[in-house]
Amino acid sequence: MSDGPAVRRGPGEPWGGVRPFSIKTKLGALVVIAVLITTGLSMIAVRTQTELRFITVFSMIATLLITQFVAHSLTAPLDEMNTVARSISQGDYTRRVSESRRDELGDLAGTINLMADELEAQDQQRKELVANVSHELRTPIAGLRAVLENVVDGIAEADPETMRTALKQTERLGRLVETLLDLSRLDNGVVPLRMRRFEVWPYLSGVLKEANMVASARAGMTSGSGSHTRTDVHLHLDVSPPELTAHADPERIHQVVANLIDNAIKHSPPHGRVTVKARRGPHPESLELEVLDEGPGIPRSDWHRVFERFNRGAVSRPHGPGSDGGTGLGLAIARWAVDLHGGRIGVAESDRGCRILVTLPGQPSVQS
Repeated sequence: MSDGPAVRRGPGEPWGGVRPFSIKTKLGALVVIAVLITTGLSMIAVRTQTELRFITVFSMIATLLITQFVAHSLTAPLDEMNTVARSISQGDYTRRVSESRRDELGDLAGTINLMADELEAQDQQRKELVANVSHELRTPIAGLRAVLENVVDGIAEADPETMRTALKQTERLGRLVETLLDLSRLDNGVVPLRMRRFEVWPYLSGVLKEANMVASARAGMTSGSGSHTRTDVHLHLDVSPPELTAHADPERIHQVVANLIDNAIKHSPPHGRVTVKARRGPHPESLELEVLDEGPGIPRSDWHRVFERFNRGAVSRPHGPGSDGGTGLGLAIARWAVDLHGGRIGVAESDRGCRILVTLPGQPSVQS
C-alpha cells in the first residue's frame, strides 16, 4: 500500500529524511514502548517471583493508557477537521483548522485551510460578479426603458435624436454581452489560435486608426445628447525597428491592443497622449508591446488586481469628461488572450501615468 508521494528533505534533516513527529514515528514509538513495558514487567516478575497473570494485567493497562493518549492526539484534530469541513460544505468559509501540529495531520490542516481560503475568494468573486453584471446591465436597460416610455407616453417623439439615444443604450448592451461571450469562450478554451507571421507597424497602425474611427463614430452618435466621448486624446505609435515582425494570432492581439488603448483613453487627462510601443522580444519573432497613458496611474498595491474580472482598480472614475468606466472586463480579456499565447501581461514601472507591458513568446504554447 502506498504511503503517498515522497517529501523532499534537506541534507541536514535528522532521522534519515523521516519526519521525527510524523504519525508513523508516533505509532512506531507506541509499539516500542509497549514492548519495553511488557519486557520490563516480565523481568520484574521473574526476579520477584510475581505471578505472570498480574504482570500481564499491569502490562495491558499501561499499554492501553498509552494507546489511548496517542489515539486521542490523532483523533482530536480529525474531529476538528470534520467539523470545519462540514461547515465549509454548508457555505461557511470563515472556519479554519488549527495548524499547530508538525505531522501529516498538520499538513492536512494546512491543505484544508488553503482550500477554504480559495473557496472563500471564489465565493466573494462570484458575489461581485453577480453584483457588477447586474449593475452593468441595469444601467443601459434603465436608459433604454426611459426613452421608450417617453415615446410611448407621448412625452418625446420618435425622432432621429431620440432613436440615437435608444440605439446607444442597445449597443452598450450588445457590447457587454459580446464581451461576456468572448470571456466565456476564452475560459472554455474554444477560441483557437491562428498563428501567423505579420509586420507589426502596418498592423498596429490599423488598430490605432480603427480606435480613432470608433471614437469619432461614438462622438457623432452622442452629439447633442448631453454626454461626451473621448476624442481629445492623441494616439501615438512607436515601432522599432520599422520592419519589425511578429508571430502571433492577429485577431487575438487586436483584442489585447484595442482593450488596452480603450482603457488608457478612458483614464487619460483632457488632451492627453496614449503611446503604443512595439519592440523585438528576446526570442525570434517574439514581441514586446507597451501601452502608456498620462493618467493618474495605478497604485502598486493594486497591480495584481488590475486584470481581474469586473475590477476597475483604485481609479474607478475615468479621467475624461463624461466617459463611463466600462465593464471592467477589457483587461481581463486582454490577459486571457495573452495567456493563450503563453505570454505575459502586467503593470510596469512608469514615471507618469500607467504602463502596461505585454510580452509574446513568438511561438504558440497553447492551441485549442
